[in-house]
Amino acid sequence: QKQLVESGGGLVQPGGSLRLSCAASGLTLDYYTIGWFRQAPGKEREGVSCISFTGGNTDYADSVKGRFTISRDNAKKTVYLQMNSLKAEDTAVYYCAADTRWVVHSMCLMTGTVATRNIEVWGQGTLVTVSS
Repeated sequence: QKQLVESGGGLVQPGGSLRLSCAASGLTLDYYTIGWFRQAPGKEREGVSCISFTGGNTDYADSVKGRFTISRDNAKKTVYLQMNSLKAEDTAVYYCAADTRWVVHSMCLMTGTVATRNIEVWGQGTLVTVSS
């Protein structure tokens, strides 16, 4: 069974940092484009950052460019999202998602039900709260 498990969320003050991890099982991570998505209360799920199966290509939402960094370790079957200079508006449930069919830019552009219907594997999410 293909599974993604996110970890690393929590409560952090504005300006702080968190590193999210996404651990994969039941799939060969090397073949998958991976995306981090987030969903804030009352808002649609949106792409935050995506990375190609080799790690050579990445994409970021404008709202996180320069603050977030995506990386992957295929040997450890894990993808990371380093989040720095966190803002209150970064508060959301963060999900990782995997699919073999999409390039990074196409995956990261997906939102809401388009994303959930067209991306094969999703994790259960981890909550990030940015608050003083």
